[in-house]
Amino acid sequence: MARMHSRRKGKSSSTRPHRTEVPDWIPLTAEQVEELVVKLYREGHPTTQIGIILRDQYGIPSIKLVTGKKVYKILEENNLLPRYPEDLTNLVRKSMRMRNHLADNKKDIYTKIRLRKVESKIHRLSKYYKKIGKLPKDWRYSPDQAAIMLR
Repeated sequence: MARMHSRRKGKSSSTRPHRTEVPDWIPLTAEQVEELVVKLYREGHPTTQIGIILRDQYGIPSIKLVTGKKVYKILEENNLLPRYPEDLTNLVRKSMRMRNHLADNKKDIYTKIRLRKVESKIHRLSKYYKKIGKLPKDWRYSPDQAAIMLR
């Protein structure tokens, strides 16, 4: 299937080997891994980087394999959920950077087109999050209020 905003198909990538049991060489228990996830989140690392840090620094190939839960579920059990979903905040940050760029470079048509595409992704994603209940029903994206959202 083709990508949404570029008429190309994605490139194939490597896949993780299929495992059903925890490897013997992992030195940490499930409780220790959950404590590490909570500690890393409290230090300010986003949820997407926690898995990378645990893989690279602690030798844990998959948090879900060790604990039976995903990072988001662990944070939810410890009442540490972010106010807004991370992918939505990343898109809002990107649109803010583009708007700041366009304030200085008004004739940059390429960035104007890309900004429209990013904002359409924000609207589509927010519609989904409203439907599943992660965002309030009356939440709306506006570029003026985006800075307040990211605090």
